[in-house]
Amino acid sequence: MRRYASVTFSDVKITGPFWTERLDCVLTRTIPSQHAQLAAHGILDSLKLPKPVPPLRIPRNKHNFTTQIFWDSDVGKWIEAAAYALSHRRDAALEAQIESIIDDLEQAQAPDGYLNCWYQEREPDNRWTNLRDNHELYNAGHLLEGAVAYFHATRRDRLLKVMMRYMDHVAATFGPGPGQKRGYCGHQEIELALVKLFHATGIVKYLDLASYFIDERGAQPHYFDLERAARGEPVGAFIQGTYEYSQSHLPVRQQTKVVGHAVRAMYMYTAMADLAAEHDDAGLKRACETLWDDVTRTRMYVTGGFGPSASNEGFTRDYDLPNDTAYAETCASVAFVFWAARMMNLDLDGRYGDLLERALYNNVLAGLSRDGTQYFYDNKLDSDGTQYRWDWHPCPCCTMNVARLIGSVAGYFYGLAEGEIAVHLYGGATSRLPVAGGWVTLSEVSTYPWSGDIALTLEPEDCVRFTLSLRIPAWCPAATAQINGQAVAMIPDKGYLRITRDWAKGDTVTLVLPMRPSRLYANPAVRQDQGRVALRRGPLVYCAEAVDLEVAPQMLRLPAEADLTDIWCADLLGGIITLTAAARKVDTSLWEGVLYRDHPPDERPSPLMAVPYYIWSNRGSNAMQVWLRE
Repeated sequence: MRRYASVTFSDVKITGPFWTERLDCVLTRTIPSQHAQLAAHGILDSLKLPKPVPPLRIPRNKHNFTTQIFWDSDVGKWIEAAAYALSHRRDAALEAQIESIIDDLEQAQAPDGYLNCWYQEREPDNRWTNLRDNHELYNAGHLLEGAVAYFHATRRDRLLKVMMRYMDHVAATFGPGPGQKRGYCGHQEIELALVKLFHATGIVKYLDLASYFIDERGAQPHYFDLERAARGEPVGAFIQGTYEYSQSHLPVRQQTKVVGHAVRAMYMYTAMADLAAEHDDAGLKRACETLWDDVTRTRMYVTGGFGPSASNEGFTRDYDLPNDTAYAETCASVAFVFWAARMMNLDLDGRYGDLLERALYNNVLAGLSRDGTQYFYDNKLDSDGTQYRWDWHPCPCCTMNVARLIGSVAGYFYGLAEGEIAVHLYGGATSRLPVAGGWVTLSEVSTYPWSGDIALTLEPEDCVRFTLSLRIPAWCPAATAQINGQAVAMIPDKGYLRITRDWAKGDTVTLVLPMRPSRLYANPAVRQDQGRVALRRGPLVYCAEAVDLEVAPQMLRLPAEADLTDIWCADLLGGIITLTAAARKVDTSLWEGVLYRDHPPDERPSPLMAVPYYIWSNRGSNAMQVWLRE
C-alpha cells in the first residue's frame, strides 16, 4: 500500500491572492466575531466550573434533547480554527483568548482526567451512560483537535497535556479488557482526533484507542442496545429508529452503502482511511474505496455537497438529489475534504484531489460569507430568495468547521513520499520540504482558481533526484507543461504528471491548465436535473442570481447552442470571473389569472450572467439556481 503524508499546515505559507484574502478574513473577522458569539451565547461561561447551575440557554426539545450538550465541541473547533489562523499571523490578543479558555478547562478537569462541562455541571452521575445520543466522545475529539492544532501553531502544550490526561482516562474506560466499557460514540470524530494525537506525541496507546473505536463499531451484541437497557428505556424510544443513522448498523469493513447522518459518516471514513494507512490494513482501504465510489457516483451534489435530507441531516437513496430542498450541510463537505485528503495519502490518485477541490471551492466556501461573519448551515442549489445567511445558529457546528478548514487550507497543498513531492492544490504556496535525503524549497505562484497559469520554482540545497508529481484536474484535458522552457510530455498517471529528474537550484516548471466555461449534465437517474444544465469554469461551479438578471433564474432557459463567455469583473464582489450567455426568459404577461392553457408560454431574449456558487447571497437574499433549464 503506497503511503503519502500531507505537509503540515504550519510548514506551508500561503502566498496567492485568493486564499490570502480568505485567510486574512478568517483571522481578522471570523475568529474574533466567533469568540464574541461564543461569549454572547453563554458558551464560554459554560466552561467556568464550579458555579451555580444556570438555566438552559437552549431548552430541551420534545425528545428531551438540547444542542447545548455539545457546546464543548464548539469551543474546541474555535481553538483549532484560531490556531490555524495564528500559524499564518501571530496575534497576541487572540492567543490570550485561547489561554483564558485553557485556564477554564484546566480548572474544570476532574481528578481522574474526565473533562465534559455539561456532565460535570448538570449530570455528574450520568457520564458515559448515553454514548448513542450525548456526544461525550465527540466533544472530547474536537477539544483534542484544538489542542493538537494549537501545539503545532505555537508549540505551547498546556492544552495538549490537559487533553492527554483526558485521553488516558478514555483509554482506561473503553476497550475489550476486564471492567472496560465496550462502547463508542454515536457521533464519530474522536477517532480521527486520536490519530492526530498519536502523530503529535508518538504514543501508540492513542492510535490503539482509535483502532478500537473503529473496529468495535457495529459489533454484536450492539452496545447501544445494552446501554439503552441499562438506562431503562423502551426499545422504541430511539428517535432515529435505525443504527444506519450513526453508521453502526454493521462492522465498518462490511459497509458498502453510504447511509445515515452525512457528517458522522465522513468523519468515520476519514478515520478509517487514517488507520488503513497506519496499519497497512487492506480491508479498511477496500471499505473506504467501496464507500467512496458509492457516495461520489450516486449521492454527491455537483457542488460537492452531501445529504439531501434535513430529517436525518444525511442520505436517502441513490440519485436522490433535490435542489430546492437540498441539505448539503457545510460540515459534511468539510469532513469530506478531510476524507479525500486521507485517500490521497493512501494512493496518489487524481480522482480524490478532483473531488476534494470541488467540495472545497464550492460547497465549503459557500458556508462563509465574503465578510467572514455570516454562514450557511445547509446549502441549497435552488432558492426562491427566502434562504438567508445566519449570524449564528442554535447548533453552530458549521460556523467553526468552515473557519477551521479555511484556516488550515495550507495543509492540503502538498504531499510527501519517499523520493517524491506531490502538488495537490494550486493557488500560491511556499514550503521547505524534506525529500531524497535533502531539503527543497518549493514555491508555486498563480492566481488560481481564476487562472490556470501556474509557475513552480524549486530550490534544492544541493542537486538532488526526486519525483515532482503535479495533479492534472480531470476538468482540464488540454494541460501543458514545461521545464525551464522545454516542453514535457503530458502522460498523466492516475491524474498526476510525474516528473523524475535531477533538480537544481532555480529549476522552473510551468503548468498551463486552460480554463474554459463548460456545461455539466447529471445522470438521467437524477430526475430533478433532467433537461437542465450546470455551468463550470475550472474548479468553480456557477449559479445564476436574480440580482444579476431581468427575471428570477427559475424563469430563464439557457439554449444548448448559446455560447458561454467568461469575463473578469474587478469591481464585483472583490474581483471574480462571471459567465455570460444569451438566454431566453418566460413571458408571463398573458398568464395573469390563468392557471393552465393549451399552449406553452412565449419566450423573449434575456441576458444571463452567472457567478461562482460559493459567492452567492453576498448581495442580500435573492433567488438563485445552479441547474438551469436548457
